[in-house]
Amino acid sequence: MSSHGKTAIACRGLLAAIKVISVLAKSSLLPSRPLSPLTARSFVAVLEQLYQERTLAPYRAGQAIPLRLEEVLVICRGVVQLFTIQQDGSETLLGLAGPSMPVGLPLTIVHPYWVTALTDVDVLPLPMVEVEQSPVLMAGLCRHLMLRLQQTEAWLALSGKRLVADRLRQLLCLIAEEFGQVEREGVRIPVRLTHHQLANATGTTRVTVTRLLKDFKAEGWLHIHQRYLIVALDEIKTTTGLF
Repeated sequence: MSSHGKTAIACRGLLAAIKVISVLAKSSLLPSRPLSPLTARSFVAVLEQLYQERTLAPYRAGQAIPLRLEEVLVICRGVVQLFTIQQDGSETLLGLAGPSMPVGLPLTIVHPYWVTALTDVDVLPLPMVEVEQSPVLMAGLCRHLMLRLQQTEAWLALSGKRLVADRLRQLLCLIAEEFGQVEREGVRIPVRLTHHQLANATGTTRVTVTRLLKDFKAEGWLHIHQRYLIVALDEIKTTTGLF
């Protein structure tokens, strides 16, 4: 699939998310001012209460997570990948979602739309009716949906880089910055992304990704331990300016 086609799909997903945020922002249930620290803590408290009252849905790494039209899923533990499937059977990676992030069919207009567990995950299903009736829950989901929007924009910006090496470098640093775990050697990406998945996300081939990862290791800022990628902290600071 061409980079233009992937950008168009990502844009449609971005527009859908913007539409959801717009609806939330116009709702009388959503505070008109920025969330205070107390509101943020209230959102966490609401989720913790829901965890106690309900059984979370667990999924093993590699499992597909079923989606329903009027239901939002909150990722409570682990990381999932969001993707669509093209007519030729190829996959287009749309993004990743970790703890507290909402995913689901109400948040997208991309079709088909799939969510698969990259690690073992626990998921909290929330009917949209319930979300709409809870001001704090709606505000908290809106906050985390904005983080999803930021990720989508950052991934869209990758397509503007001419060199594949620059796109792959930026992608690895973005994933490490958002999901990584700081260790002595750098920031470990806690999900095992295949060369095919990385190639899909950067618009190149698996062979090219394999070669570039070897080049990055030779440059000294990327390490691989037990198939986990470890990115040097200085590289993340230089590339993203966010860490």
